[in-house]
Amino acid sequence: QVRLQESGDASVQAGGSLRLSCAAFGNTNNRYSMGWFRQAPGAEREGVASIDSDGRTAYSDSVKDRFTISKDNVKNTVYLQMNSLKAEDAAMYYCAAQFHSTLTAIQALGLMSRPDFGYWGQGTQVTVSS
Repeated sequence: QVRLQESGDASVQAGGSLRLSCAAFGNTNNRYSMGWFRQAPGAEREGVASIDSDGRTAYSDSVKDRFTISKDNVKNTVYLQMNSLKAEDAAMYYCAAQFHSTLTAIQALGLMSRPDFGYWGQGTQVTVSS
């Protein structure tokens, strides 16, 4: 089993920055696909950013050039640096992970919001005030 522990809820003013973290514990593996998806009230889930064990990354068009995903393999933790935040970025953000994975980052971006993807964190509420 795997447990994903996300950082706590966060709020910021529009234009500001936040960094989310997600630490993986348990039966992890060095072949992985990890990332973040988000869901705002009344909206569908949206894959935001992903990273695979070859270091490739992928981003949704809505966050590209503003968000950066990275992974510390020693700490087994993935980070999402979010800059230039907008009101429309406010949502519940979920960390997602698949281990023993053969997915590329691009593939994972489109699949991670599905319940059968692998593991999800508990969710982090991001609030952006104008």
